Amino acid sequence: MKKIALTDLLSIEEYNAQRPAIRQSMMDHKQTRRLPLGDNASIHFEDYMVMRYQVLELIRAEKIRGTEDLEGELEAYNPLIPDGKNLKATFMLEFPDEGERRERLGQLIGIETQVSIQIDGFAAVYPIANEDLERSTDEKTSAVHFLRFEFSDEMIAAAKAGAKWVVRSEHINYQVAVDPVPEMIRESLLRDFD
Repeated sequence: MKKIALTDLLSIEEYNAQRPAIRQSMMDHKQTRRLPLGDNASIHFEDYMVMRYQVLELIRAEKIRGTEDLEGELEAYNPLIPDGKNLKATFMLEFPDEGERRERLGQLIGIETQVSIQIDGFAAVYPIANEDLERSTDEKTSAVHFLRFEFSDEMIAAAKAGAKWVVRSEHINYQVAVDPVPEMIRESLLRDFD
């Protein structure tokens, strides 16, 4: 999958002029990239469009202009774009009440390694979680985790041929499955394998 280059970015002025249209397009796109996993979790699958949008928003908010600073942001965001053999995602645990959130995050330690994606006919794929830094302690897990799911060529071929996908959380305190993954999301994720 394509990575973000400096030439893919806009100046702050250009972005401000185009921002309403870009935001609407991104809201539509993200609907095909967000998978609710039960009532209290969701997986947000990252791609070139999502990361480019985040970089443009960061440039606008932080007023970043220098080539060196822009290249630094690309170094941080480009690794979050899938490379054709994987899916990359932000996994979020969502408990609106602060007290409940604190209690539940203490009960869900290790959940980030117990989320899986299974393509029909193959074993489930479990993620490589939080490669940048550890997000859990002995007392609680984080509400946000970064996941990378690696797939074999055979799995990708089956997915492209129309195989059903199932996403699960197998944590003892949060067991849920999305079976099958909705077609709109599956079709969007298939583009990550190009």
